[in-house]
Amino acid sequence: MKQHVTILLCDDHTLFREGIKAIFKDHVSIQIVGEAGNGRMAVSKAHHLHPDLVLMDIAMPDLTGFEATRRILKAAPKTKVLILTMYEEEEVITRCLNAGAAGYVLKDAPRSDLIHAIDVVQRGGQYLSSRALKKVVRQHVESSRSKETGYERLSDREREVLKLLADGLSPKEIAGLLVLSVKTVDSHKTNMMRKLDLHDRSEVIKYAIQHSLIRLPSMKPKRAAGRSSSTLAVAREQ
Repeated sequence: MKQHVTILLCDDHTLFREGIKAIFKDHVSIQIVGEAGNGRMAVSKAHHLHPDLVLMDIAMPDLTGFEATRRILKAAPKTKVLILTMYEEEEVITRCLNAGAAGYVLKDAPRSDLIHAIDVVQRGGQYLSSRALKKVVRQHVESSRSKETGYERLSDREREVLKLLADGLSPKEIAGLLVLSVKTVDSHKTNMMRKLDLHDRSEVIKYAIQHSLIRLPSMKPKRAAGRSSSTLAVAREQ
């Protein structure tokens, strides 16, 4: 952390701001240069004080912490915004990060976490408290899963059944080939069609062709009378 980090403290609770100032009292490298009790005041003071870092609550009156963060960073891109809040919902965390916040600390975190977060953010990094990080990772994983294609959600057996059905085999023939019972094959077939939203064999075949799971039967040209074999070979190449 540089010799002095100037901070604008933004929270609508006076007692909370007093508590934060008490935490920083013993840290000579941190200097509180201003306070704001609402979002609009936060934007105005950030514009006039040019702090290195803004500690921003989300639930601010007059102007939300999300909007205040956006406006501050739009006017002063080099200013860092560190969210300090009680909210830990995934949507709230994501909105703050999308607004440009460089960090997210929960109000019940140890004071050492807050000091560390300020150091990380001031050095150009990003900081998420451990609980917030878990929430973001979980949301990312769930979002990735929701973007999976229907085919990716199929089991290996369901993919086999899909291809064999599209190739024209009956459930009984598939059962013999895969050494399964017909009932098991029917179960795989039902699950596969439900996941892909298919309703009959023709739709299964169409899906398989569209996704290159099977090849269309090759159309061999009829041998024309009077053509030599060499002429026919050329025609095929063309």
